[in-house]
Amino acid sequence: MFNNKELFKVSFQEQLISRLGKSMDEATAGDIYKILGSLIRENIGRDWAESNRISNIQKEKQVYYFSMEFLIGRLLGNNLLNLGMLNTVREGLAELGWDLDEVEAQEPDAGLGNGGLGRLAACFLDSLASLQYAGHGCGIRYKYGLFEQKIVDGHQVELPDDWLQRGNVWEERRADKKVEVSFWGRVEVEEQDGKTVFTTVNDEKVWAVPYDVPVIGYGDGRVNTLRLWSAESAVDPVKMVQDGQNSYYQFLEYSRSVESISEFLYPDDSGYEGKLLRLKQQYFLCSAGLQSLLRTFEKLELPYSELPEKVSVHINDTHPTLLIPELMRILMDHKGYGWEEAWDITTRTVSYTNHTLLSEALEKWPEGMVRELLPRVYMIIEEINKRFCGSLLEDGISQEVVSQVAILESGQVKMAHLAIVGSYSVNGVAGLHTELLKSDVMKPFYELYPERFNNKTNGITHRRWLMHANPELSSLISESIGTSWITSPHKLLGLETFKDDAVFQQKIMDIKRNNKLRLAEYVHQKQGIAVDPDSIFDVQVKRLHGYKRQLMNILHVMHLYNEIKDNPNVERVPRTFIFGAKAAPGYYLAKSIIKLINVVADVVNKDPQASQQLKVLFLENYSVSLAEKIIPAANVSEQISTAGKEASGTGNMKFMMNGALTIGTLDGANVEMFDMLGNDNMFLFGLRSEEVLDYYRYGGYLSRDMYSQHEEIRRVLDQLISEGPFCCHEREFGLIRQSLLDHNDEFFVLRDFMDYAAKQKVIEQAYINSQAWASKSIVNIAHSGHFSSDCTINRYASEIWDVAPVKVEIY
Repeated sequence: MFNNKELFKVSFQEQLISRLGKSMDEATAGDIYKILGSLIRENIGRDWAESNRISNIQKEKQVYYFSMEFLIGRLLGNNLLNLGMLNTVREGLAELGWDLDEVEAQEPDAGLGNGGLGRLAACFLDSLASLQYAGHGCGIRYKYGLFEQKIVDGHQVELPDDWLQRGNVWEERRADKKVEVSFWGRVEVEEQDGKTVFTTVNDEKVWAVPYDVPVIGYGDGRVNTLRLWSAESAVDPVKMVQDGQNSYYQFLEYSRSVESISEFLYPDDSGYEGKLLRLKQQYFLCSAGLQSLLRTFEKLELPYSELPEKVSVHINDTHPTLLIPELMRILMDHKGYGWEEAWDITTRTVSYTNHTLLSEALEKWPEGMVRELLPRVYMIIEEINKRFCGSLLEDGISQEVVSQVAILESGQVKMAHLAIVGSYSVNGVAGLHTELLKSDVMKPFYELYPERFNNKTNGITHRRWLMHANPELSSLISESIGTSWITSPHKLLGLETFKDDAVFQQKIMDIKRNNKLRLAEYVHQKQGIAVDPDSIFDVQVKRLHGYKRQLMNILHVMHLYNEIKDNPNVERVPRTFIFGAKAAPGYYLAKSIIKLINVVADVVNKDPQASQQLKVLFLENYSVSLAEKIIPAANVSEQISTAGKEASGTGNMKFMMNGALTIGTLDGANVEMFDMLGNDNMFLFGLRSEEVLDYYRYGGYLSRDMYSQHEEIRRVLDQLISEGPFCCHEREFGLIRQSLLDHNDEFFVLRDFMDYAAKQKVIEQAYINSQAWASKSIVNIAHSGHFSSDCTINRYASEIWDVAPVKVEIY
């Protein structure tokens, strides 16, 4: 049907009439999207069922990837691409009077993630299915995403992200597969037939109801499952009346508290109630997901001692770490295993990815909170800690080291410690990140378990970020080196032979300009600002955080504005600086930086003199779908985090794959990019990670020295609080200035500023030679295949999970 344009058109119109009772003349874009999504679901239904059936029949090992985030974006276009139906449907719809891009825009971005962690998980699911691995996602079906960002008078305003308001055409509710999750209560201990039995009584039970989303692999790939759990009341209202709890409002209050478990992504945890809700969410995911996968395992009719041979459970960051004690609880309390057997099974089943070097992101929970909310799980964590610390002391490890690695310490449950102790593999997500884990953040653990630590540099799916986001470039690549790169992305290296080809260079430049024109049109439509498509599009889009240093970027823009006003007749290369970022609602410094960006944008864009050479844009509500517009249009990719702070980054890879050149520090995956590209094809600046560590350890850096020594720095910082073009009457940017001077510039913004500004001058000069710039762009694209998530997943599969592809015959 989908491979034949005429059959597609007939079937589509029939479905429109039979499902909605509408003709093509009456249909809205939303109707077209709904019917198209339903047709795709029907088309892959048999393949979805067959993928699951074959995996179970062949008893192949399956991967379950647990993550609090899956930033999957819109699925319509990506699914059509992977099914090989994109062009057929595009042409068929066009003949029916509809533009596929307009139809795709009807789909909301799924509110299931926030940043790189969730986007990585989504890319991994795509690669697992495309490479024919039986690998499934396990997450939470949030009713509301992080938030919808609006910019009002320059300020970030958070609105509910009600992404499910019009339903979700891709999901299937599986009420028959719901499981029960328990909170609170107390544990009763008794002896039965010579065994100690633990029973939790007076607990609060909730239903975890799964909603399944198909994950469609590319070409001959399989259809895996992203299972998202929704919390629902497990209490019968009639029984509440019989038990004397006959208050209607009492039942509503209970139902509301249950539903809140899956209501919001990352509830505010600045207070006790918010922390408690986050902990509830994490256990809810772990318990529901484990019960579900164990039910699937039991169909194999194998003893649980073989679980590690058939199941690999992967923890994406520390959020799902409670699945370690939860698996122990199920094995001991429900399957009858003793501690040693259960621990052996658990530690051969679970693997863990660490995603951060920031101490505040290495989760800790108050012991009392865990003990009250999850009494049996806490008992198991306590026993894990007791046995772990005891074994170290028996082996002659000093008390000092034991205290450093303890899971329970100073009234806190340290989740990263629990994840390492309970896993057989611990991986970082870039070469530098992994080395810093081993030498600094997790050094005591590395010295205890060196064999567990390994590196798996992050990756991105080239299907979404090149083939779907940049089809014109994708077509040029296939015309030039053939199509084998689509399934073997390392073959993009073949493009290097064209780096000095003038004809190819011109084609690359033309494609980039077309993408810039499309983005400029979008900006003009949304903000009414005219953007020069021949200016340098300099882009920084990512979560807003101090260590990512959006602040350095905007301070540099202020510096450029000052230069233009001081010397208006100097000829300069026009620049368009593009920002996109969300700040956590309680992160006031980050929100002040967003305000500063918007104030600077307003000043610059309205200045008749400066705006001829400089434009500044803040694109609100940054999302996957917006990224697909921005990234193909970028000339310069800002990857300027403080060295040693960014674990890997994936935005850097997306920009590289689309031909943008990187200005960056030697941080995260930038290090590996630089190893491949060298100084000729990347713009490096700033402190190295070892220098940053030395400053943290031994001191020696005074930000006020930078302020005193450099007039450029002094001027922009003074402009934050003194009357002038950028200072608001409320002097709200005093918090920013204070963070840099009074708090000694934690992320070395001022220390790296002059080097950064100098490198930006180099970029301007390089851009003038368009052919040389195009050559650098081609080299970047050629080497980007190294960062395909297909390559990353193959390494996870062979080096951590020990899984093989499972061939599924597609009907």
